Amino acid sequence: MKKSRFTEAQIIAMLQQYESGMKVTDICRDKGITTAAFYSWKRKYGGMDAQQLKELKSLQEENQRLKQMYADLSLDHRILKDIIEKKL
Repeated sequence: MKKSRFTEAQIIAMLQQYESGMKVTDICRDKGITTAAFYSWKRKYGGMDAQQLKELKSLQEENQRLKQMYADLSLDHRILKDIIEKKL
């Protein structure tokens, strides 16, 4: 996935400019982005502030860590089950 040249905080700031009444075309022209990029960011980050974005990122990281833990335990369980079946 391509890395954005804007940070999430900068994207949130652009969206707040839009919510304060600035036109989308003006924001896009000033920042050098397309309207499609702006609207995809609006769909993804719309209505969030910086604190909520930090919480979202931390929850996503924790979710990924828990999924990895589950996958490891599931694999260990399957291996142990196969060993027991071979012994019987």
